[in-house]
Amino acid sequence: MAEGSARKSMTQFWEEHSKAATVEEMMLDSSARVLSAKEKPEIISMLPSIDGRTVLELGAGIGRFTGHLAKLANHVTAVDFMQNFLDKNKEDNGQRGNITFLQADVAQLELPESSFDFIFSNWLFMYLTDTELVQLTQRMLGWLRPGGYLFFRESCFFQSGDSKRSFNPTLYRKPAQYNHLLTSVVHDGNDKNSYGFEIVMSKSVQTYIKLKGNQNQVCWLMQRVSRDRSANQGYETFQQFLDNNQYSRRGILRYEKIFGPGFVSTGGLETTKEFVAMLDLNPGQKVIDVGCGIGGGDFYMAKEHGVEVLGMDLSSNMVEIAMERAVEENTPLVQFEIGDATKRVFPKNSFHVVYSRDTILHIADKEALFRRFYSWLKPGGRLLITDYCCGEKPWSKVFEEYVKGRGYILYTTQEYGKFLKKVGFVNVRAVDRTAQFVAILNMELCRTQEMKEAFTQEFSEDDYLYIIEGWKEKLHRCSLGDQRWGLFYAEKPLEIMAV
Repeated sequence: MAEGSARKSMTQFWEEHSKAATVEEMMLDSSARVLSAKEKPEIISMLPSIDGRTVLELGAGIGRFTGHLAKLANHVTAVDFMQNFLDKNKEDNGQRGNITFLQADVAQLELPESSFDFIFSNWLFMYLTDTELVQLTQRMLGWLRPGGYLFFRESCFFQSGDSKRSFNPTLYRKPAQYNHLLTSVVHDGNDKNSYGFEIVMSKSVQTYIKLKGNQNQVCWLMQRVSRDRSANQGYETFQQFLDNNQYSRRGILRYEKIFGPGFVSTGGLETTKEFVAMLDLNPGQKVIDVGCGIGGGDFYMAKEHGVEVLGMDLSSNMVEIAMERAVEENTPLVQFEIGDATKRVFPKNSFHVVYSRDTILHIADKEALFRRFYSWLKPGGRLLITDYCCGEKPWSKVFEEYVKGRGYILYTTQEYGKFLKKVGFVNVRAVDRTAQFVAILNMELCRTQEMKEAFTQEFSEDDYLYIIEGWKEKLHRCSLGDQRWGLFYAEKPLEIMAV
């Protein structure tokens, strides 16, 4: 569809659905009031702090969120291209003196550079073509100040609302398409630096899962950051590096064939059972799994122990597969999100357990991450991590090249334990489990060789050789003393002593 005709079609669609300026019209659903009452606090809980900030609300509609944003922010610019919606918004929220109401089409909207700290958009991008969305993303990167945030929510895959429509020009993209479109855009700032969006969080709206049984309502929180391609092996973002290399969809499924259904970490279900048993889980407790992979450990914890689990992974490919499996597992206690643990914000004392398997090797500042974990945990909360570690330097050349190629940041088991103690954890156990790692590698290697025919039929001969050679190389690096595997357990004190 040509851009001009697309705008005309979208305008015609909303002229048809904005005549009375009701919440039912705006949400295109007869159950809008019930849905809005439930989802509004959920959406608000995902937003970063906007206290005293300058906010741009795109597609503000009748102002479901405008009033809340204005209550906290220093100033809100509320934009919508339907005058009826904007008039209703002004009627309900115009008494606040810190809102500017602007009737405009975002496809043509121009605003000053570095004007806003936060951009909020609810159901807007799905009414833009790919070209329009890329152009808007370019402008949004310019409108935001350094470190500013973008939050948006869209209907993905298919229609959610039950309103009758004589025609429907909505673009129901896949979440992966939004991930790619928005993170691929680069903006050259006035300071001669390049900027782009990185995903802080992406997850389905739980209200729609509970009330409508669909996961197609998806939210994103992104941050404007400086771009340095050399920092991500030539990719725009670290997430793109992961999803296009080690954690491509094919690569993930290939790993799962070795580790077992639902798992992409050492030992699969057997090590999961062993390590989860150390946590003494009880029904109703809340667990966050950092680097959840495709969710096997999360489904296990929820089904066997009745805990609520939030699985978080930076790889969008991992999370998409995990969400597909969640439909099959039908386990309402488990949620998944694309999330960057180094940027994700949770209220203090949110979780009983932080769990992470072979993931933190990707993160440079482990001490800062462990401070986040400490904050997220309730007093008395427990932490359990397994991760790739290393022997004392100097390393062999083969190990140096391996670590550099993967972009890993590795420490010795003892150094890892010191980081945990430094941030305040007690009862810290830092245990070298390399012998167990080697035993598991040998077992997995043997099993893979035994199922060569089935493996090559499902994947290919090259994939089979990749796994075989990869496992043999791991064993060699372990024999050199360079590659190690650590198990870490720690607790947050029940009583925090004031300093």
